[in-house]
Amino acid sequence: MSLYVIVGAGATGSSAARLLADAGEQVRLLTRRGGGPAHDRIERVAVDATDTARLTEATLGAAALLNCAMPAYDRWPTEFPPLAASLLVAAERGGADYVMLGNTYGYGPVDGPGTEDLPMAPTSVKGLVRAQMWHDALAAHEAGRVRVTEVRASDYLGAGAYSPFTLMVGAQVLAGSPVSYPGDLDAPHSWTYTGDAARTLIAAARNEKSWGRAWHVPSTSHAPVRELAARLALAAAVPEPEPAHMTRAELEEIGRTDSVMAEFPEMLYLYDRPNILDASLTAAALDIAATPIDVVLDEMAAEHGRPEA
Repeated sequence: MSLYVIVGAGATGSSAARLLADAGEQVRLLTRRGGGPAHDRIERVAVDATDTARLTEATLGAAALLNCAMPAYDRWPTEFPPLAASLLVAAERGGADYVMLGNTYGYGPVDGPGTEDLPMAPTSVKGLVRAQMWHDALAAHEAGRVRVTEVRASDYLGAGAYSPFTLMVGAQVLAGSPVSYPGDLDAPHSWTYTGDAARTLIAAARNEKSWGRAWHVPSTSHAPVRELAARLALAAAVPEPEPAHMTRAELEEIGRTDSVMAEFPEMLYLYDRPNILDASLTAAALDIAATPIDVVLDEMAAEHGRPEA
């Protein structure tokens, strides 16, 4: 039995904690308020991850530190750098391997299927943040201070997932409300199931060949938004939607009164064209296969149908 420390109890962090605990490992789950799933082998601890001394103390003795934390979307430039720096230092001082949960923002616009060997070429503020986080972690790895790897996901699906689809399409489909989406409704797009992201994090943490490079999470689907919305409606037994295209001007107008929505315009390059993530290397080297999309959509539909606690 090994100790794994996970920072962040969102959908992916919580899933990783449960998977590890169910496999007999000891998990220490760190969040600001000490939340997360209840399990005999999950120790939930309230820790501010920017408090490097406390974070280091909580990481001592761990086989790996899994970073699944993310500040509010509209506060990345100010809150992500100190958070990432604290986690990196804690992994170094605590002697733990460091596994980062990342995304594709650092690549910038990509033509064709994106692979892990793409250079960092961000064109957005949030992409610059992600690229710098990876640059700093990789520099520490190459200096021999800590072993580092990053697992990169596309847009999330699943119960509790947070993504443009779940915010602007999924919730509306399940509620029977009109759907308006600021991207190409018929462009193929890679979707990441949070459970698959969790399994890839764990596989990377356990594989001696994973260090010093990035891995893509195998996609549960490459369906366009229009098709995905229709399939979610079918899974939930609700009327099939007729999605409309939201213009950039309409999105920016919403952003005038919604600080999170105000962050989406700079990322529209991910949604106004085909956006496919190649994860063939992960599938082969880490033995990860994507969860079928119908299973994921059923989970999302079931979450919508659950009564509130």
